[in-house]
Amino acid sequence: MSSKHRVVVLKIVVGELSVTDAAEGYGISRRHLHRLLARYREHGLEGLEALSRAPKSSPHAATDRVRDRIVQLRSALTAAGTDAGPITIAWHLGQEGLRAPSTSTIRRILHAAGLIMPEPRKRPRSSFVRFEAAQPNETWQSDFTHWRLADATDVEILNWLDDHSRLLLSCTAHHPVTGRTVVDTFRAAVDTYGPPASTLTDNGRVYTARHARARNEFEYVLAALGIVQKNGAPNHPQTQGKIERFHQTLKRWLAARPRAHTIPELQAQLDQFRDHYNTARPHRAHGTTPAAAYAATAKAAPAGHSDHTHYRVRHDHVGTNGKISFRRAGRMHHLGVGALHRGAPVILIADDTTITVVATRTGEIIASNQIQPDKTYWRNTMKAPGRWPEAFKP
Repeated sequence: MSSKHRVVVLKIVVGELSVTDAAEGYGISRRHLHRLLARYREHGLEGLEALSRAPKSSPHAATDRVRDRIVQLRSALTAAGTDAGPITIAWHLGQEGLRAPSTSTIRRILHAAGLIMPEPRKRPRSSFVRFEAAQPNETWQSDFTHWRLADATDVEILNWLDDHSRLLLSCTAHHPVTGRTVVDTFRAAVDTYGPPASTLTDNGRVYTARHARARNEFEYVLAALGIVQKNGAPNHPQTQGKIERFHQTLKRWLAARPRAHTIPELQAQLDQFRDHYNTARPHRAHGTTPAAAYAATAKAAPAGHSDHTHYRVRHDHVGTNGKISFRRAGRMHHLGVGALHRGAPVILIADDTTITVVATRTGEIIASNQIQPDKTYWRNTMKAPGRWPEAFKP
């Protein structure tokens, strides 16, 4: 195009063509021809070369300091076993008060530094269809994964993860995970965060006994609290994809540290990881930390649950007198259950008004006691008033 401009401008300059004739003959606007003539008069023929449209300066261009810091963060985060992608690096730059360039610019800087290897066979993110709960506490996912101690002892790490915010609610080491472990860790999470509207797990026996056409302890606790239980389809781990990917994140972090020798030592590492995961790294889904995402939105709750309702879940045995002792607000009370259930292992589920007693072995609700703070004895409202059970009557 510049050679055409030269010919036209020269013909106008020597008087061979007028501006109007040149515009018609060469298909160039009169306005542009006048601009070309002005550039010729100021710079000569070199002034007719095509000019770059790029701005003379870009306030958003990455400075050398930012480029160096991007490379440093990539190396440091990778060595720490944590996420080191462009989104995470941009978040850390912002935390340090530096202007973060776009994630595509960060990716180009990492490519230029040889810190990203091409993955032509990698599945594009646009092909994934992902589902996410709309609110915190709408769904809690749970699963456990295996890890080895320094002496090759196999232990299991049980996790509870909020589906919406990805907040790590609980992360504990066990040898092994049992049904009681699931109930105890779930109960502790409920005490801290309130009950979820639903749970999502696989079909492992610690979560469900439906494969045996029965209910286990965890299922009875969920039913008593009005929590919907969801289980993934057999042989389809993608249903619990979030927590499966989380296990990869957890193991990368653990692998970057000395292997623990004992379960308490491993638990200390897990506590450190949980704090880091929740508060010191952004999650791709929200571009902020799980703790911030969890706090930013109103919480879901089981149907019929009030935000002010508080639950207590306790394991106990019915006494030889058919009663259970229960302390509330510093005062001891006695729950009537029934002599027929003497010695039976039970689960007590207390809310603000009622205590429900569930037989651990059968899952049957064997007593319901109304909370009466001014009375020492709370009778079983499922039984008609009377001193002796039917079996003891003459």
